[in-house]
Amino acid sequence: MFNYFPTIPGISPNSQQSDLPVLLPYRGRSAGEAVDLRFSRWLTSSSPWILLVLFLLISFYPLAVMAQSKYTLEDAFSTLLRWLPFIVGSGFLMNLLISFFTMLFGTVAGVLLGLGQISVHTLVRKFSWFFTQLFRNSPWLVLLFIVMLTFPFEIEIGDHIISIPDWMKAVFGLSLPIMANISEVVRGAVQSVPTGQWEASESLAFSRVQTIWKIIMPQCFKRMIPPWMNWYAILTMATPLVSLLGVEEIVTLSRQAMEAEDNHPELLIPFFGFALLIFFAYCYPIARWTLKLEERYSVKL
Repeated sequence: MFNYFPTIPGISPNSQQSDLPVLLPYRGRSAGEAVDLRFSRWLTSSSPWILLVLFLLISFYPLAVMAQSKYTLEDAFSTLLRWLPFIVGSGFLMNLLISFFTMLFGTVAGVLLGLGQISVHTLVRKFSWFFTQLFRNSPWLVLLFIVMLTFPFEIEIGDHIISIPDWMKAVFGLSLPIMANISEVVRGAVQSVPTGQWEASESLAFSRVQTIWKIIMPQCFKRMIPPWMNWYAILTMATPLVSLLGVEEIVTLSRQAMEAEDNHPELLIPFFGFALLIFFAYCYPIARWTLKLEERYSVKL
């Protein structure tokens, strides 16, 4: 009796090669699931001019209040310009450093976890699925607090003491949700490869490891680039969360600069408005590039 619902060779557990010599239809996607690019679509759907107008409208009332104060708007922006090298050079660069290392560690761990989700070994597959869902559906701030409070400040190895800075613990804490989301990106990209590729590799007597690394993964790289960039943009804008844990990044240093200037309320809009603009200027081009890459690498049926 024919099997009208064959499993996918190489992906489904305990799968066997189909007895029908036909290529099963598939629905190709450029990068896993469509929800992987929701952030980039939202960020690029609004015109920059509309966002600028909304920002000016929100700032209208504080600007009117500042006009009635002895500490004028000109004084506030001159103060910002004086502190700008400190805020950008020591603050925003720390945000970028955290985002780079977090994406590096999260990507490496996420690829391994994603491949574990398609493993033919039941224990490995269930283990990978559990940790993917656990960290994917956990609040980022809660994970940061757990890591910051449980990890030691220093490690003693013999006579040597290795200090662990707060920003490194923040990197590890943010790597956990990134790892889980990259795992889903990898799983979706692998399962979007036509089943005929798996069947062809089996007919050529390729082992499973050879099939994954020499045939499947090279086809997945282009599919994974757009959602990978999308998650990097999300991660970059999430890095100010580490300011709640004492890491000296742009928000923490902005608060320190305002405290050094006697905490004038008029400084809130210039300092935090600048933080908003610099993050937008950095992330918006990434979002635009992400959608262009998605269109370029999309599967044409």
